[in-house]
Amino acid sequence: MPAIPWRAYALLAASTSLVGSYVGLSKLLVASFPVFLLAGLRFGIAALLMLPWLKKPAHEAPLDARAKRLLFLESFLGNFLFSLCMLFGLRQSSAVVAGVIMAGIPAAVALLSRVVLHERLSGRTLAGIACAVGGIALVASGRQGGAETTPLGAALLLAAVFCEACYVVIGKQLTAGLGPKRISALINLWGLTLVAPLAVWQGWGFDFSAPRLLDWGLLGYYAATASVVTVWLWMAGLRRLPAAQAGVFMVFLPVSTALVGLALGEPISALQAVTYGLALSGVLLATWPARGAGR
Repeated sequence: MPAIPWRAYALLAASTSLVGSYVGLSKLLVASFPVFLLAGLRFGIAALLMLPWLKKPAHEAPLDARAKRLLFLESFLGNFLFSLCMLFGLRQSSAVVAGVIMAGIPAAVALLSRVVLHERLSGRTLAGIACAVGGIALVASGRQGGAETTPLGAALLLAAVFCEACYVVIGKQLTAGLGPKRISALINLWGLTLVAPLAVWQGWGFDFSAPRLLDWGLLGYYAATASVVTVWLWMAGLRRLPAAQAGVFMVFLPVSTALVGLALGEPISALQAVTYGLALSGVLLATWPARGAGR
């Protein structure tokens, strides 16, 4: 039986759990900062934190045209569009519902990994994905608690799901030649470049004395987790696993999002609790060591 990559599992679980926490906290931030300005501040703070990570390690080859293209797409889809779709979507939905919709990320990752990377999907991985998708179907059939979710809000969050799936698949290609720290720093710089004009436009007339000290503290946490810590954790774990299997760990996102939603006063129904149980069961199915030579 091949060695179980426990470290990779732990890194991926930690990454998506942190993502889930800032998905919920983002609802507080969008009430204090315009969306484009919020994204620009996030990337700007993270760029300062990751300056030492930009230097090319001696063992890495110079960036070729393919790597530069992938880095741009990774940032455009996984940072820029994902952040905008998520933040605008959260303005028209509850944090709990957002977490449930984003539980569909593993299925989207599996589809793209099969089409783009030609990965073979094992029965256990497919069963794990089915648990997450089945949970979403259960919740969709019932009435959601918490803040009202509009059709546009749901559509934007669904777009964020596929942006994140692209992030996983493209990231898998990047980890073959670049280290996690340098990937994190480079895609963050692209994100800053893309959002800077819009951030300056919204920030021109913004009253920077209006946000509370707590809001600025949450912004610092958001920037450090969204662009620095979670990206490094994800890329470091992704190097050891197929993209489809790694995508199953996205189920930790709705679980941690729901916990933040509860802390913000949003109720959770018994049906939603079953959803999160199914999602965690999916992780066990996809990663539990099989008897014999391998999965």
